Amino acid sequence: MRNPLSKRIVEIEPSGIRKFFDIVNEMPDAISLGVGEPDFDTPWHIRDEGIYSLEKGRTFYTSNAGLKELKIEIARYLQRKCNITYDYNHEIMVTVGGSEAIDIAMRAMLDPGDEVLIPQPSYVSYLPCATLANGVPVVIELKAENEFRLTAEELEEAITPKTKLLVLPFPNNPTGSIMSRSDLEKIAEVIIKHDIFVLSDEIYSELTYGEESHVSIASLPGMWERTITINGFSKAYAMTGWRLGYACGPKVIIEQMLKIHQFAIMCAPTTSQYAAVEALKNGDDDVARMREEYDGRRRYLLHRFKEMGLECFEPFGAFYIFPCIKEFGMTADEFATKLLQAEKVAVVPGTAFGASGEGFVRISYAYSLENLKKALERIERFITKLRNKG
Repeated sequence: MRNPLSKRIVEIEPSGIRKFFDIVNEMPDAISLGVGEPDFDTPWHIRDEGIYSLEKGRTFYTSNAGLKELKIEIARYLQRKCNITYDYNHEIMVTVGGSEAIDIAMRAMLDPGDEVLIPQPSYVSYLPCATLANGVPVVIELKAENEFRLTAEELEEAITPKTKLLVLPFPNNPTGSIMSRSDLEKIAEVIIKHDIFVLSDEIYSELTYGEESHVSIASLPGMWERTITINGFSKAYAMTGWRLGYACGPKVIIEQMLKIHQFAIMCAPTTSQYAAVEALKNGDDDVARMREEYDGRRRYLLHRFKEMGLECFEPFGAFYIFPCIKEFGMTADEFATKLLQAEKVAVVPGTAFGASGEGFVRISYAYSLENLKKALERIERFITKLRNKG
């Protein structure tokens, strides 16, 4: 019998995040700090709008690009939040989560052999999506001493004549790092100089802490026409299960992305789109409330890690923290496995997000403060035993 499988698919590694999630589900009394999913319910007024749309029988396909009302609200949102202007009719499309937008953007933009620059540690989908789109992933290893920001020098060094696209994953999963306006301005100079494009994944844009708010690279001079901006509703509005995202960019790119979307998906879920209209219209207070809660948890974790003597830079984005575990003389995978076995706490090895994540683990604080306190007590007990053995 012939092999029924694609060699390319077989060679792609499964997500390193799910391994520990699956184990912890079978373990009584375990605490998982591994999954990047808000612990808040979708706010009631957003759920109500979804329910109302069902009651009204709005159960048909929308246009391929999404509800007109939703695209208009997305355009308004990006104008007021990021100072970016898009034509809702030609430069915005609604997708099944931000993940679909990443996938179809790469498929629409890449020819075989085109290089895609992927800073790591970063979200697990970028590299396989580039491979599936016949691109050549080129990893830029971000450094802890730079708080895992991408520098212009690192970008310049990675560019070759074959470079087509840079993935810009900030605020970052798994590190929580952000890029300031001045950081982005230096990056933009290199991008324009070499005439490459940017896929800017801004799914955590609302979850930025500190004095400086999120800056989109598409808002910088010369960058709008060479940037696809990806965002969605999962993180900011606690709408993971609604599966809704969007992509914005030049018409010439969005048109081709839409073609793939037409054949593969048809349209994003109708009920979710009506709920998302309500989220954008009236959800700012919900986002602010959840962001404040996340910030409290972030500061608590930093305080506790300092008490434990566990090295950790201060993250200003997303809801992840990336402590260093190099002192214990084991790999990130070994550390996470032993912690789970000994104390029933699940964290994700930094290597799940790229080789440069070695020596770190990702801890999500999208969990209640009560669970975080219990988990940190167990982690402290675990590392105290490791130090005493040493």
